Amino acid sequence: MSGVSIEIRLTAYEDPVVRSLEAQVQAEYVVRYGGGDASVMVPEAFDPPAGVFLVGWVDGEAVVCGGFRAHGSDAELKRMYVPAGHRGKGYARAILAALEGTARGAGYPRVILETGTAQPEAIALYTSSGYTPIANFGYYKEWPHSRCFGKLLA
Repeated sequence: MSGVSIEIRLTAYEDPVVRSLEAQVQAEYVVRYGGGDASVMVPEAFDPPAGVFLVGWVDGEAVVCGGFRAHGSDAELKRMYVPAGHRGKGYARAILAALEGTARGAGYPRVILETGTAQPEAIALYTSSGYTPIANFGYYKEWPHSRCFGKLLA
């Protein structure tokens, strides 16, 4: 990715920076869907090696976050988020690549994720990054606006 200068750090899910980003993403869900994400998040699920949570930094500011946790034999992406003032700069693509590399290194054969129709930019990111539709799963699998994707890791 040319032009993207970002430092990506492994960060505990309970870290105050992650908690702040989590509050921001939940507020975004309220705007887009009318309510926050009700799926259960267990902080320990993001502890290496089974999972990770990453935060990307530019000039001392957290500009992107995301993690994965085990979902059967797959790595499930969770809480990918770029605050509004930092969108369109390649940060989501950078952290997605870091998450995929970490999941591959942890032995996961596939990355899966769930998003929704009110997040067309997320769907565009994932499909342009090689993700293809899979059967719905998880907390929102019966929700008509849920969209699930997967990508095999080489």
